[in-house]
Amino acid sequence: MATKISRLRLILAGGVALTALAACNPNGFDLDMRGYGNGGLDTSAAARQAVQDRPRPNAQGIITYPNYQVVVARRGDTVNSVAQRIGTDPGALARYNAVAPDAVLNAGEVLALPNKVATTGGSAAPGNSSALTSETIDITSLASNAIDKAQANQPAKSTPASAPVSTNSAEPIRHKVARGETAYSIARYYSVPVKALAEWNGLPNDLRVREGQVLIIPVASNRQPAKVETATATTAPGTGSPTPVPPSAAEPLPDKTPPKASAPVKTQTPDMSTDRTKASDTSKMMMPVPGSIIRPYKKGKNDGVDISASAGTSVKAAESGTVLLISQDTDDVAFLAIKHPDNLVTVYYNVTGITVKKGASVKRGQTIAKVASGDQGYLHFEVRKGIDSVDPMPYLN
Repeated sequence: MATKISRLRLILAGGVALTALAACNPNGFDLDMRGYGNGGLDTSAAARQAVQDRPRPNAQGIITYPNYQVVVARRGDTVNSVAQRIGTDPGALARYNAVAPDAVLNAGEVLALPNKVATTGGSAAPGNSSALTSETIDITSLASNAIDKAQANQPAKSTPASAPVSTNSAEPIRHKVARGETAYSIARYYSVPVKALAEWNGLPNDLRVREGQVLIIPVASNRQPAKVETATATTAPGTGSPTPVPPSAAEPLPDKTPPKASAPVKTQTPDMSTDRTKASDTSKMMMPVPGSIIRPYKKGKNDGVDISASAGTSVKAAESGTVLLISQDTDDVAFLAIKHPDNLVTVYYNVTGITVKKGASVKRGQTIAKVASGDQGYLHFEVRKGIDSVDPMPYLN
C-alpha cells in the first residue's frame, strides 16, 4: 500500500533544458518549505545521506530480492516488450505499475513484478546503477517538503526466500506513489537523496512520478568517512605551552630609534552621494519587499531568506521572467515561482492577492502579490539554480 503523506504540495522546475520547463508535469517538482506553515522549521539531512548503488540486474534486466522482484527497462522498451523478455503477462505488469502496456519506458526505469518469475543470468549484486542515462538529470538533492502525518505500511525485512540475492544488499522498501506526491517529498520522507531515488528508479529528467507507480527506496550505505588523525604536541600539566621565538630575536636592535612619522595630512573626502546608484539598478535582482533579513539562507535548513514585511506589503518581481507556478500549501498559504534566464527560478512564499497568472510575462519591479497576514509578517524568498537552492544574497546585493 502507498504511504499516505500529508504535506505541502510545492513545486519547482528542475530539467536540464529550460525550454522543457513549462511542459513539465507540476508533480515533478517540490520546494522545501518546511517551517513556513504550522509545522516549524525541521528539515533533515537527506541530501547528505549516503546510499548504496542499485544492484546490477541480470541478463533479463531482473533484480531479485527476498520478497519481490523488479525489472529494469532498456532504451526503447515498452511494458509489452519487457513482459515478453521476462515471460510474464503484460496486462498484469502494466496494471501493477499504473502504466499503459504500449507506453515507452525510460532507459533504467524500474517496474515492480506482481509475481516472481524464473530468472537466468545470476542474482542481484551491488553495483553502479549505470543504466541511468541522459534521460535522467544529474542533480544534487535538495530539499523537499514538510510531512505532517505519515503512516508507513511497507514490507519489513525478512529472511531470504528461495530466490538468490546478494548478502551485501538489503531489501529496499517499495513505495507506491499516492496522488500529489513528488520525487522530492518521497525522498525527504525516507531521508534519501532525490538524486539516488532518481538513479535507482530511472526517473526522467524532470523527476516526474505517476500515481500508482512503484518505486524502490535506496538502501543506506554503511560506509563511514575515514577519520583524519592529527599529531599534536602535548605538555605536562602546569608547565604551560612553549612560547615561540619571535623573528625579531634573530637581529639586534638598531642603535638609534628612528624618528616618529609625521602626522598624516587630512585630505578632503569627495562627496560620492551625487554619483551613487541604487542597489536595485546594479544588482542582478532587486529585493522583492523592503525590509530586513530576519532569517538568513542556510543550505539544508532554510533554502531562502525571510524578509520582514508587514501584511499587505506589495511583493515585486525580483527580475523579469515568466510565471512558472502559482499554488498553495496544505495550510492554504499561497506561493508563486517565476522562471528567469540562465536556469534561475525565484520563489515567493507567504503571499496573497496574486495579480499575475501562470505563463504570464513579468518585469523586474512589477507588483505580483502582497504579503499575507499572520503572527509574524514576512516574505520567504528563494533563488533556485535549476532545482538547487542557492544563497539569494549575492543576487540581491
